[in-house]
Amino acid sequence: MSSSLSYTFSIAPMMDWTDRHCRMFHRSLSKHALLWSEMVTADAVIHGDRERLIGYSDAEHPIVLQLGGNEPAKLAEAAAIAEQFGYDEVNINCGCPSDRVQSGAFGACLMARPEEVAACVSAMRARVSIPVTVKCRIAIDDLPAEETLFGFVEKVSAAGCEVFTVHARKAWLKGLSPKENRDIPPLDYALVERLKAARPDLTIILNGGITTIDQCREHLDVFDGVMLGRAAYQSPALLGEVDAALFGKGEPVSPQAAIEVYRPYMAARLAEGVGLHAMTRHMLGLFNGQPGARRWRRTLSEKAVRKGAGLEVLDEALSAVLLDA
Repeated sequence: MSSSLSYTFSIAPMMDWTDRHCRMFHRSLSKHALLWSEMVTADAVIHGDRERLIGYSDAEHPIVLQLGGNEPAKLAEAAAIAEQFGYDEVNINCGCPSDRVQSGAFGACLMARPEEVAACVSAMRARVSIPVTVKCRIAIDDLPAEETLFGFVEKVSAAGCEVFTVHARKAWLKGLSPKENRDIPPLDYALVERLKAARPDLTIILNGGITTIDQCREHLDVFDGVMLGRAAYQSPALLGEVDAALFGKGEPVSPQAAIEVYRPYMAARLAEGVGLHAMTRHMLGLFNGQPGARRWRRTLSEKAVRKGAGLEVLDEALSAVLLDA
């Protein structure tokens, strides 16, 4: 089953970051980027507060739910719930190196158990009609990278997975923290390029170390898509260039224009009792590199956390930027 989704540009799933407020903010900058949820365990989807854990707004489409787990029946059940919720795709996390994930025997440690991942993919595809995809590393620990990646993709694709997002670094489960795992293992784009050359039938998305639109363009000459994580979060203004530069649609979206689009969503959430800081924390880097950026960050950081803070704080922060422009 081929997906009709565009994989040209995705924003990575990031724990404690890519919540629904973050995704709505990112959607105000790009209409076409593929948005991802934070990773949610299959058990949490089955037994937890689904609206809180996987609820989203219709404006977030296209959107992927990333699942954590290693049991085919549970992942299949969670995938079915995701499809009922209207998600456009469900993804298995085979790349997260955190201790919590390791203790649950899923995430990056699944790179060493491709047969297990294949069984999960097979069970999930039997239950849903939306795409079932995988996000992985190139290998873990001392496993040989090329042999591990190629073998993993061969076995998992044989179970029907056609889309792989590859973070082009090893994950070191012993000796490095999750934060260190995002920087210290060297990037190996060439290995992922060899995978794409060997498997032109698959959709291969490159993740890891990409920070600019120009880099995205270069990688799109080779890969089917690119995924940005921290760069999209720390300097979100670059997302305003994505639709025009990478999809050839519309004009670039300015930070001020994005704020105007996001504002009604913020007002609606404030009326429901959501704190202002829950939304503005995702916007702190919006004016990075521009005059007034520091005053923007300081105003939001200091005042959005106060009880009862409303959109007047946003206006004050914005006026500080315009004052310095």
